[in-house]
Amino acid sequence: MKPLYLKITEHHLVYSDDINTLNEGSFELDPKLELKQNFHNFKENISDAIDVIVIMNSPQTILKKNIFTYNNEAFDFGDELENIFHIPVINYADLENSDLNTVAEQEIDYSTWHLDYYGISHKKRQYGQESMQTIGNGFLGLRGTYLEAKANSDNYPATYAAGVFNQLATPVNNRNVINEDLINLPNAQYLSFKVDDGEFFKIDQKLIQESLRSLDLKSGILTITSLIKLADGKELKVVAKKIADLKNYHNYYLQYEIKPLNFSGNVTVISQIDASVVNSNVERYKNLAKKHLSVDNIENKNQETTLLAHTNQSNIKLAIKTDLRFPQIADAKYSVNNTDEIATQFIEFSVSEGKTYSIEKSVAIFTSLETQTDLEQVINQYHFITDFALNQQQAIKNWRQVWNKEDVTVTGDITAQKLLRLNSYSMTTAAQSNANKDLDASVGSRGLTGEGYRGHVFWDELFDMNFYILHAPQLVKYLLMYRYNRLGAAMDYASDYDYNGAMYPWQSGMYGDEQSQEVHLNPITNKWDPDNSRKQRHVSLAIAYNIWNYYNLSEDEEFMEQYGLEMLLQIAKFWIDMADFDEKTSKYSIENVMGPDEFHEGYPGNDDGGLKNNAYTNIMVSWLFKQITKMLHTQPIDSVKDNLKRTDFNPDYLDKMNSIRHNLKLDFEDDILGQFEGYFDLKELDFEKYRQQYGNISRMDRILKAHNDSPDNYKVAKQADTLMALFNIRENDFLDIMKDLGYPINNPNKFISDNIQYYIQRTTHGSTLSRIVYSMLLLKVNDDKQAWKLFYEALTSDYYDIQGGTTAEGIHLGVMGATLNVVTSYFAGIDYRGDQLQINPHMPKQWEKISFNMLFKGVKFSFEVTQDTITIVTDKDTEVQFIGKDLPLTANQEIELTY
Repeated sequence: MKPLYLKITEHHLVYSDDINTLNEGSFELDPKLELKQNFHNFKENISDAIDVIVIMNSPQTILKKNIFTYNNEAFDFGDELENIFHIPVINYADLENSDLNTVAEQEIDYSTWHLDYYGISHKKRQYGQESMQTIGNGFLGLRGTYLEAKANSDNYPATYAAGVFNQLATPVNNRNVINEDLINLPNAQYLSFKVDDGEFFKIDQKLIQESLRSLDLKSGILTITSLIKLADGKELKVVAKKIADLKNYHNYYLQYEIKPLNFSGNVTVISQIDASVVNSNVERYKNLAKKHLSVDNIENKNQETTLLAHTNQSNIKLAIKTDLRFPQIADAKYSVNNTDEIATQFIEFSVSEGKTYSIEKSVAIFTSLETQTDLEQVINQYHFITDFALNQQQAIKNWRQVWNKEDVTVTGDITAQKLLRLNSYSMTTAAQSNANKDLDASVGSRGLTGEGYRGHVFWDELFDMNFYILHAPQLVKYLLMYRYNRLGAAMDYASDYDYNGAMYPWQSGMYGDEQSQEVHLNPITNKWDPDNSRKQRHVSLAIAYNIWNYYNLSEDEEFMEQYGLEMLLQIAKFWIDMADFDEKTSKYSIENVMGPDEFHEGYPGNDDGGLKNNAYTNIMVSWLFKQITKMLHTQPIDSVKDNLKRTDFNPDYLDKMNSIRHNLKLDFEDDILGQFEGYFDLKELDFEKYRQQYGNISRMDRILKAHNDSPDNYKVAKQADTLMALFNIRENDFLDIMKDLGYPINNPNKFISDNIQYYIQRTTHGSTLSRIVYSMLLLKVNDDKQAWKLFYEALTSDYYDIQGGTTAEGIHLGVMGATLNVVTSYFAGIDYRGDQLQINPHMPKQWEKISFNMLFKGVKFSFEVTQDTITIVTDKDTEVQFIGKDLPLTANQEIELTY
């Protein structure tokens, strides 16, 4: 293991590969640059490959060793350097009792399983860190906030439960605008303390000498350690832990330990269930109506408190119960003081210097959505396992089972490994089978971590399902049932526009009606602009794709017979009605839609909005009709007849479906596929002009509107659109569809390469999903350098909050699922989109190995991919395609192949 020894001075990094010649090299830190950029520049200054960095400075802090000051701000130099070099960073002090290799391996293990934040952050940066450290279990999400925090500009201690929405009306532009929100539930995680007759402690940077918030991804436990010095000089160490129960998914558990460091006296701990909370996580929503809860009753019995409430429009009943335990505190005095909306408990006890005192708080949340019996009776009779240590052990066991199924391991990149595990963790906290089997809910674009997009369900499901399907196909079925249960609403929505079939809404919440805003606040102009995003009818195609994908991998005939085929046929009826035949061209057209791009809402000067013949939409409609045709010929006859009858899918629909799928219109200019009809008539945009003025032009739509202009006038895109179908379906299937439509591609490599280069130059990546889609596309044309750059930007997008504060409103779940999919499906090369696995690795040169497990058609596969080999083990006899050739596999027999 080759080390680099590094000493940090006020203005320089002094370094050498020989501990005895530490002043061999010197790099000057530029105070005008962020520390991250300085480290990037420093890395370019290092010519030789290194395996570990050893910081020679003596530790200056207690909670973490490699914390040093830069530009008068404390930074975790260890994490910062690891994120740039992607190798372990240790402190020389760690080598006192161990050797370099052992300490480096310990650091790799720690860093790849922990998401740490040292110190106090503020505003959106702090909000974003809270989103990232949310604990959850598919039913509830508890933001990673200090227990002592109340909602303010720096802290947002919110709790969310899947599917708990409420609608409120707000006067905007002389009309009532109704918005449906995933509501912020009563804050039951609040715990704080006071010493003697002082004030109850609040999060205050002046009082916190050190703070470390550490999320252990392996166990799902968040630990917050604070070293506090009160204004009167009293010092304490406070350690708070949070656990969300994966099995008893109604529950989460808190442990609150207080250790007086330099005094003895009296301490009072305060515990609350606070139902005075509002929805205020998103800045641009703050002037809208936000009070969603009404309290019905508060009761205290011994150390148990219950609070009953309901949402004031949707009338969802809520019951929250807490149980306080402090068995090691012999002289505790317990009291309560309740108001109309806040249940408060106090525990007063004497403390001695140097001794640790522990309060344990168990919390249960029930709603009338998943609990059909009398909620008050359920909560009153509910009993906890109140031992935090036992709950902690169970959490470790439960998460071990999760990681045995879904851990994607990479070697050679400590940062990527951490973030891939964070993404897997976040996917599991957003939805998991044990909870979702009882829920009528799907995954919102921000999971259960914040209020961005109001918690609604979008087409992002498409990117999430690609992860879930490989590790927990039963979960995908539960999530798809959310869509089936709203099939009637989708049919009503189509009927409102005089269409047959099912038109699923762009934004879906509780009822499955359209929840897209009619107006949208532009934060640059602070004006409300019309919002036509509801015209993204391709959400129905994403739902259809998810149904097909689930059936293809699971072969769940019962689901397809009872639910899946019915949804597919109703979605098909809608698209049949949307398609109009043009006798002049002998082609069908689909108009009044928007593509995934989202910047283009309509044509220049046309106030009605909507586009004609969006390429992605038309290609995916043709794909859908082709899949349905196959199913109608391969499904059991009785099932087909029953579904055709249920959906009134008569022979006329069958004929139209076949005709449309071969004759949808697309536009070309040479070999460039037009994003929509009329696209090539738009103006080119001077991107450099706006980059010079704004720097970040990812939201070019807002910038142009601030200049009284519109993206409708230009060839500019927010994210991948025209070529998005190549992300969904195999290249050969894409080319077959183009041929079916009457547009055969004679030179596929040139076509794909030319179109990728054309559109990526005109895309601003205003969505985190854009980078990951283009990363996959670029791998197709062997542009590994740009593919890797975009992949890594997507992988780190929430970690670095690259969209300027949007992670404050919740993590971006879709890109998390998509990055995992690119690693397994494209880097490792395991393509599951068909009757047989196709294996064709495309390993990044930056990594040494990728390992993971997955399920495909009832077979468990284990893969290990290196730069030139792939090792496969299955639990059943099966057959795959390896680089185009059939390969039989024998159960439990390891096979290693060279590529």
